[in-house]
Amino acid sequence: MTSPLAQVDNVFVLMLENHSFDNIFAFSGIPGIVGSSSQNMNEYKGVQYFCAAPAPTAMPTDPGHEFADVYEQLCGEGAVHSPWSSYGSPTATGFVANYATSTSELKDHNPAYLPTQAEYGDIMLCFDTPNQLPVIYQLATEFAVCDRWWSSLPGPTWPNRFFVHGASSAGWSDSPGESYIAKWETVSGFTYPSGASIYDRLNTAHMNWRIYVDEEGNTLGGIPQVSSLKGVTYKIDTEAFSSFADDLLGPYPYPYTFIEPNYGDIYGGTYVGGSSQHPMDSMAKGEALIKATYEAIRNSPGWARSLLIVTYDEHGGFHDAVTPYGATPPNDGSPQDVAINSGGFLFDRYGVRVPAVIVSPLIPKASVSHTQYDHASVPATLEALWGLPYMTARDQHASTVLPLLSLATARTDCPVTLNDPAPEAVAASASPAPMSAEVAAQPLPGAGNTIGFLHIMAKTDLALANGDPAAGAAIQARVAVIKTRGEAEAYAAEVTAKAAAARAGVEKTKAAAAAFASPKPPEVISGPESPE
Repeated sequence: MTSPLAQVDNVFVLMLENHSFDNIFAFSGIPGIVGSSSQNMNEYKGVQYFCAAPAPTAMPTDPGHEFADVYEQLCGEGAVHSPWSSYGSPTATGFVANYATSTSELKDHNPAYLPTQAEYGDIMLCFDTPNQLPVIYQLATEFAVCDRWWSSLPGPTWPNRFFVHGASSAGWSDSPGESYIAKWETVSGFTYPSGASIYDRLNTAHMNWRIYVDEEGNTLGGIPQVSSLKGVTYKIDTEAFSSFADDLLGPYPYPYTFIEPNYGDIYGGTYVGGSSQHPMDSMAKGEALIKATYEAIRNSPGWARSLLIVTYDEHGGFHDAVTPYGATPPNDGSPQDVAINSGGFLFDRYGVRVPAVIVSPLIPKASVSHTQYDHASVPATLEALWGLPYMTARDQHASTVLPLLSLATARTDCPVTLNDPAPEAVAASASPAPMSAEVAAQPLPGAGNTIGFLHIMAKTDLALANGDPAAGAAIQARVAVIKTRGEAEAYAAEVTAKAAAARAGVEKTKAAAAAFASPKPPEVISGPESPE
């Protein structure tokens, strides 16, 4: 049998948003997976709420998923973590209680937006996967589904996404807060204690990488979270997903590609109109993004030597019956800082299970993996493939997905196209209405996605200033006075246009240089006609 190390040239990762493994796959009917059944339940105020299908196409409110929320979800109603001590004993009994009472993700933390009693049980519901999510269902049954892929910590989106890029969150267990992330602007972005992200490791090895983001639909939702990292600038170092399929048809010298969805209405806080599958948005556009990603790779010249990982950053507050195991802390010198780790978490336990589907023509059809993975398995896989040094103790000890590539030769029965998204989900998808004056006047939240993406825009703006001190000071002064959702959205639109213009200028310069360097045909000089 030929080692998969010799048969993979390109690794692609698509990371979506906020769903647990059970929420996506427990009622899929896929043989061999371990997940919830109709016997699993949570009790709250004397009422039992059981797992069942189908799940709603979109949630009426955003379930809590900050560190404190997840601790209650996993350890039971009212449970509170003791700072700087080992994690408690998870029982998965507090999901309904937390959904019914948490205001951490609500507008202005206002209890008026809490779910109604009739909606409490929605957090326990699971999709009828073959019918509601036919795209990821087909992909899982054609290739491999992992039922032990954990989010890297029991907390929200941003620190979990940091793990996929650097096997650490640099001590973060919370969402970005205004008081801390402004520091990014002085160091050109988020940095890891090890000094390196996976992109830095690839750069050192003289290996190319690419980042794509779905910019279709809501333009301001098409800003990749990865561009918060030092060394990654939105528009300059990222590509629009609309070019992905065409790019793969030509020479594609990028061993690693990371793909982000569109996050929809970030600045209004509804997330509607994106492809991230955020709980408050429809699943349809995310299903379409999975389909487009797979089909582009499948129909490219590099398909036989490609590996695709589709996963989710964290569970989004949704119930999962399998409680997480203890984890290896990164041990990378991350600070113990309550400004970014309010719960005093020691990174000694994984977060809630999330869906993960592994795709390659070297994977036997309908495989189910019970191996323990987390998001650090992505850099661990790249390190194993290409001999890169590990970044932290987490990726050093993480499982890679390479053993799943067990076939000696590529399959010839892999589908060329996937199912279309479910018609009901497509009908339920919507584009966000323009921000109303009332919403535009609302104060910016002190923490969370809105403030995080605002500072990505500030980081981008500073990068475009090319080190000009006066321009940099003006940008920082401008951001300091942004106080409302409408002001943040307007600034994001301004920087997006500026970044697009800068990108167009770079492309024009490259095209001119290529034209100048290309060999010219010899000039034909005509002499006088010969006499008759």
